[in-house]
Amino acid sequence: MVEVREWSRSDTARFFRAPAPDDDKYSRGVVALRTGSPAYPGAAVLGVEAAWRAGAGFVRFVGAPSVADAVLARRPETVTGPDTGGTRADAWVIGSGTDPGERSDAETLALRDILSGSATVIIDAGALDLAPGTRAPFVVTPHAREFAKLRERLRVPSSDDDRSEAAAQMAAKISGTVLLKGARTLIADPSGTVLVVEAGTGWLSTAGTGDVLAGVLGAVAAANPGESLAEAAAAGAWLHGHAARIAAGVVDGAPGHPIVAMDVADALPSAIADVLA
Repeated sequence: MVEVREWSRSDTARFFRAPAPDDDKYSRGVVALRTGSPAYPGAAVLGVEAAWRAGAGFVRFVGAPSVADAVLARRPETVTGPDTGGTRADAWVIGSGTDPGERSDAETLALRDILSGSATVIIDAGALDLAPGTRAPFVVTPHAREFAKLRERLRVPSSDDDRSEAAAQMAAKISGTVLLKGARTLIADPSGTVLVVEAGTGWLSTAGTGDVLAGVLGAVAAANPGESLAEAAAAGAWLHGHAARIAAGVVDGAPGHPIVAMDVADALPSAIADVLA
């Protein structure tokens, strides 16, 4: 039996706090990203930007040199370089802006090493195929087409008109948290609980906003060790949607206006300030 619960602003507020005087960059959460590719460097740029803007204290990027250059051009605070296996991270973000069909054996091995670790992993886009068998705590973040493909691959039967049931069945199948993106974003955990987030706007339906969401999820998970991963993911999704509403000017019944993904990332600090108020 699936238990469905609406996620609220007050629920989200539990996952954000102003730094105390004794906080440092590590206590605020360390996020590492292995994202982007020479074909899609913007995915890495957007994810890194979002992780910083969502409050991470330290962000590291691991990826192709050309992608790292693009990241540093936008966010010089980011630490880049090869992952030698000793990268300190409270949360990883992997897969954004990558194509599994183009992935090398060495890259697959590196990603599987991350998925076998103890840090939380946000698994997006081009790494979704690696989710089954993951030992680390993890969240998969498919949109509808990616979800259908994953469901077919894993032979998970479900009614197409019951997204909550489908998300819950997938979470049980892969023993991890599923964040199914959409106008009503659903977050399911293996226990059968489904959280529903409706904080966004139709203006959010534009390229790159999923990469921003992945970075936000990494930052929220990194800053909240020991908390429910499904609830942390719901808080990140709510913040992401609220930032989109701020960026698009969807307030007091106004219809708003077009935005691009970086607008959402730029609005994250205002969204957090609003939640903390």
